[in-house]
Amino acid sequence: MANSFIVDLFISRYSIYTGLILGCLQIQLGVICSLSIWTLSEAKLQAAQVHQTWKSPSELTERVTKVNPEPTPILMAAPENFNPNLRLPPVLPEPPQNSSPPTTSTEPGTPDAVLESIHTDYRYDTDNFGQTNFFLEPTVQFRLSNGNKIFFKTGFNFFEQRGVESVTNFPLQIGWQGKIGQVTLQTAAGVDVFNRLPTAINLNAKVEAPISPPQVSSSGRLLSVVVLSGNLEQGPYKSNARTLDNQITAWRFGPDLYWQIDRDTSLFSSLRLGSYNDGNSEVQSFSRLERKFGQFSLAANLFTWSYDRDLERTSGYFSPPDFLVYNGEIAWEGDIANFLRCRLAANLGRQRLKGEFDNANTYQTRCTVKLSPNIEADLGYSFSNVRNQETGGSAYSGNSLTGQLRVKF
Repeated sequence: MANSFIVDLFISRYSIYTGLILGCLQIQLGVICSLSIWTLSEAKLQAAQVHQTWKSPSELTERVTKVNPEPTPILMAAPENFNPNLRLPPVLPEPPQNSSPPTTSTEPGTPDAVLESIHTDYRYDTDNFGQTNFFLEPTVQFRLSNGNKIFFKTGFNFFEQRGVESVTNFPLQIGWQGKIGQVTLQTAAGVDVFNRLPTAINLNAKVEAPISPPQVSSSGRLLSVVVLSGNLEQGPYKSNARTLDNQITAWRFGPDLYWQIDRDTSLFSSLRLGSYNDGNSEVQSFSRLERKFGQFSLAANLFTWSYDRDLERTSGYFSPPDFLVYNGEIAWEGDIANFLRCRLAANLGRQRLKGEFDNANTYQTRCTVKLSPNIEADLGYSFSNVRNQETGGSAYSGNSLTGQLRVKF
């Protein structure tokens, strides 16, 4: 029933989104080309600077196989950011590469910047209360001659909600990545352009460092490591059309801790403090303990969220004074064919809102198709009844289609 619902709704809006997306892609092409030319001409000026990539963590904690296939637009509703029901579990950090250190000099004819990858994120969220959020965001990443990375991100986002005029958003962002010893610095800044709202600034920064040396087996598998990071982000709160219509922005900051306890057991914990331009403030935390058994895995998740004031009726965003979600997860991930890998997961647990308990369940699937040695595509679907809005006595259900196309050069 959930699959039929999301497919029918997606097809009914296809003609609308097609025209909007085609117009957006024309804008993106011009922006990307202009920024690419600027990068190639100015890359030498970046040679001595600290650098960062918004999507990729440091070399130590870089994703093993690919970028996270579930894009997280900056400052989306917190359940999408931290709730394990709507997110894939953290993947294992990658051991340090046994490669020679990069040289600081360049030979004649060596390009100042090399196109490294292009990945395009897709997300389509709907619920049974008439809310729709659509995200399409390509990112172009370059590697500079000194090993630094720089990226350009643009896209097309669309927000629709009952009783509110729809909002269209075109994000533009530039970011870079760099290391000082074992510390990785990341930063990005840009603007969000809207069809009928004022342009807003967005930024984020991250500092990440291992606090224990990585232990690697003779086969190259990571056995243990502890990584601590500090995070800061600011921008429009892309929760829904009403929140954007009210021009709500927020600052969020806090630490993340990743601990690879042994080769099959990991712990991830995150804390965020938020401050909103309407005077509200929040505290949210998420912890996940996971154990792998071959292709299967078990995990326990805990998410808490509280606001100083409940401003959903005035500002439009879900702002519970007391929200708790805990669940257990069982998942399977494996190769179905040499070009196809899939993951199936089910979360069963409870959620508490304003002292009242209810079931909290999520069912999720994702498949990765290897189209060529340099091209991969992800497609995922999830159904969840974990709330991201006040529904009174009515049940909540949300559907998400997600995907990512990755091209490496």
